[in-house]
Amino acid sequence: MTLYPVADDVLFAPGGRVVIRTYGVASATGENGDERAVSYRTWVTGVRDQPRYWRWGHFEDACHGHRKVLEWLTGRGPQPHPAATAA
Repeated sequence: MTLYPVADDVLFAPGGRVVIRTYGVASATGENGDERAVSYRTWVTGVRDQPRYWRWGHFEDACHGHRKVLEWLTGRGPQPHPAATAA
């Protein structure tokens, strides 16, 4: 597995530190020895009652999504979609 960092941010809130990390994930090689597609994710840790994560299809979506997550966490925008909540 290979990780491709896209963006990292840290917010300091009264309840503690919130970390927002966006990265791409890919297996080193596919079944036929071909390079596999990259899956992008944004993880948020340090928010009460969760970690949360979002999945993005492309690098550009991941960059835009990371900014939208920051806006949501700082109260400057709505919660981004598509969103998937980790259990």
